Amino acid sequence: MIRLLIVDDSALMRKLLGQIFNAEADFTIEYARNGDEALEIIAHFHPDVVTLDIHMPSMDGLTCLDRIMLEHPCPVVMVSSLTEDGAKETLAALEIGAVDFIAKPGGAISLSIDELRPRLVEKVRMAASVRIRRSLRLTERLRLAKTSSPPRPGTIHRKTPPQPDKQGIAQGLVLIGCSTGGPPALDAVLASLPAEFAWPIVVAQHMPASFTGPLARRLDGICALCVSEVVGQTRLAPGNVYVARGDGDIVISSRGGFLVAMAAPSDPAHRWHPSVDRMVRSAMNHVQATNMVGILMTGMGNDGAAAMADLRSAGGFTIAESEETAVVWGMPGEMVRRDGASEIRRLDEIGLRLLERVG
Repeated sequence: MIRLLIVDDSALMRKLLGQIFNAEADFTIEYARNGDEALEIIAHFHPDVVTLDIHMPSMDGLTCLDRIMLEHPCPVVMVSSLTEDGAKETLAALEIGAVDFIAKPGGAISLSIDELRPRLVEKVRMAASVRIRRSLRLTERLRLAKTSSPPRPGTIHRKTPPQPDKQGIAQGLVLIGCSTGGPPALDAVLASLPAEFAWPIVVAQHMPASFTGPLARRLDGICALCVSEVVGQTRLAPGNVYVARGDGDIVISSRGGFLVAMAAPSDPAHRWHPSVDRMVRSAMNHVQATNMVGILMTGMGNDGAAAMADLRSAGGFTIAESEETAVVWGMPGEMVRRDGASEIRRLDEIGLRLLERVG
């Protein structure tokens, strides 16, 4: 049985979530109305997974999450709104140690939550199987202290995005795919790269559309590279990272001798969006495989595994995040099983290996 603690100050939300998981045969459920109550219950219930609302009286969700990670480390899935503020708070929660998040439906929750039922159960069940590493918090805090310290007054540096290479499509390309646990993994890899990194980087991170803009802005604040969300046709240039807009897909093409990334409506042939498989296959139509590096990091499912395997077979270089560091070894694990990984690397090795490969 999976021991689940539902923490939410809304009686309606507790009831609806309880109904969903009580309908499953493998859950035992406890409830808490706020962070203080949650910490008391965790101490004796020892849940396998916690769903945690962000906005609560007395002790908010982020404070409660921080206490859980330090005192009783266990997998936590945040319950977040689809607003920009909700996105910022959710990204902060993922940095603190949350495994994943659930986006609250808009409008009448009681009418629309059934649409989320299958994915909600899948996420919570998957989170319950995650092993929380006690060393994670110290490692991540030390890294974030180095990469995200706010600038002193009067010392704000404005980035000047590099312009597209005048030699057009002869440039190389880095493609990164990730899902569950992806934002902190992107932090670790991209923050290790210099501003003059030679190839453009395109990222497909499974997220709602309201989250990918805040994700790009957050990454831009901690990276030497310029990071932006792709909302229209965008020329690709070295020294830049391009984050696919959520809920849709991203495709790579060429226009006037330049590589471009374009936001595209989600393709129903793919289950997860932005689709890593679609991104990689579109790039292979316009860039020689030998001029591409594909990286598949933590994530639930198998998105990207088949396309990355094809990229490697065509002469491209591919990296799978190792099971040792991945929050969920679904996507990179499937890539390895398909013999699609040129190398398997720990998260803290991927940035350096990318630098060695690209220069």
